[in-house]
Amino acid sequence: MKHWLIALLLALVAPLALAQSEESSASAQDIYPLASEAERQRFDRLLDELRCPKCQNQNIADSDAPIAEDMREEVYRMVKEGADEQTVVDSMVDRFGEFVHYKPAFDARTALLWLLPAIVILIGLVVIVVIVRRSGNGGDDDGAGLTDEQRRQADELLRRQ
Repeated sequence: MKHWLIALLLALVAPLALAQSEESSASAQDIYPLASEAERQRFDRLLDELRCPKCQNQNIADSDAPIAEDMREEVYRMVKEGADEQTVVDSMVDRFGEFVHYKPAFDARTALLWLLPAIVILIGLVVIVVIVRRSGNGGDDDGAGLTDEQRRQADELLRRQ
């Protein structure tokens, strides 16, 4: 009985959620009408690519912060005027800093950010190789590190058994 009730509830709620998401995407197109599909795609890519300065890890398409709304308006204005994506991104970075761009440019300031994962992996591989080489010698030890007295004692113990 309980499973039937849950299934009925889901059947009633799912269409409402779908209608809400379709309504929100349609309303975004109503708020920011653009002349062509190419402009719409460029606008949507930019909204996904730019980060809200207040929300930290949310793009300006998803953020409800007032600063994100201002950024959306500015991006819309620039796209409508025919600006290309790089011009819009550069304008936003100049205004808000490199933080607003999810893909920061590779330069002297961001080199460590881009290279750090490769450096960490390389250091890890070197450590693994050193450990494997050191442990590989231990398994083939035939008693070369024993003194003559220790060898004689080991031979005696083996003969007793």
